Amino acid sequence: MSLAADQLQIAAVGVVVASACALVGSFLLLRRMAMLGDAISHAVLPGIVVAFLISGSRSAPIMLLGAASVGLITVGLIGALQRSRRVSDDAAIGVVFPLLFALGVVLVSRYAGKVHLDLDCILHGEIAFAALDQLVIGGTLLGPRALWIGGVVLALDVLLVTLLFKELKLTSFDPALAAALGFSPLLVQQLLLGAVSFTVVGSFEAVGAILVVAMLVVPPATAYLLTDRLGTMVLLSMLLAAAAALGGYAVAARYDLSIAGSMATASGALFVLAFVLAPKHGLLGRLLGWRRSRRRLRRAIVAARLLRHGGAVSSRALAGELGWSEAEVREAMRIGADHVTGADATGPSHQRAR
Repeated sequence: MSLAADQLQIAAVGVVVASACALVGSFLLLRRMAMLGDAISHAVLPGIVVAFLISGSRSAPIMLLGAASVGLITVGLIGALQRSRRVSDDAAIGVVFPLLFALGVVLVSRYAGKVHLDLDCILHGEIAFAALDQLVIGGTLLGPRALWIGGVVLALDVLLVTLLFKELKLTSFDPALAAALGFSPLLVQQLLLGAVSFTVVGSFEAVGAILVVAMLVVPPATAYLLTDRLGTMVLLSMLLAAAAALGGYAVAARYDLSIAGSMATASGALFVLAFVLAPKHGLLGRLLGWRRSRRRLRRAIVAARLLRHGGAVSSRALAGELGWSEAEVREAMRIGADHVTGADATGPSHQRAR
């Protein structure tokens, strides 16, 4: 296999994994559960190890089942702690996922030789080796195993979101209304978090348990800054994730850097750009909006003062009354529809508002 083909396959794995994570991550973000994605991405580790120890197999379906089971257990434990009212919501997440992740790390370190997982792979992923692990059926080479697994996971995520988009949308924005209309917010949430668990474990070997968090959170957060429509946000988050994967891989290949790390960094760079330049919710957009609002307010204030004075007032008198500079008063007049022609203190001519 040529180097170009290997690079294409690695990039394809990155795009598929990033897109799947961004898809389900969009709904976690809307539910203010982004850190829960982090918790699940760490907590699935003992599920993978225990599934192997029970079955003796490293097949993807068994590992997916183990990870999804522990993911649901994680959600249940966090929910139980939150409902107890004895700890805050964020503390409940902070208690559960480090304990489960630490348990998984202990199991991996104890059974690393048998499970065929090491801590570097868990933390950083090995996407660079994706092209080496090919799926072969009947003597036919079908492509990287990680690409097929990621493709199946992405397809299932798309299917879930397509079938339950209305329910996911309603329960994300107004769970009480969803319950009143006969939907089960808890069931929808469990299905979503089950999909997150499957997505995380499907991305586990290629991306790593920590770096998958960036794909779950950062592209949706970037899309959230760029649009106010849910459907657009979901699609945009997937496109941004794919762009980050491709851009990150290009940088990694050019400068011989960590591929997964470069992809996560590229995603962060896109977020920074959106945070600054987004037309409506970015810093620049907010600044421009604030300036426009300030100009409108100044025009309204000046118009009210002119009305009070019957339309005739000197710019200097108006500036003194408002505590503004004459330049600010004139600017408000220039932008507004009215003009001021009042007495100018420096000469015989007079300017008055009309």
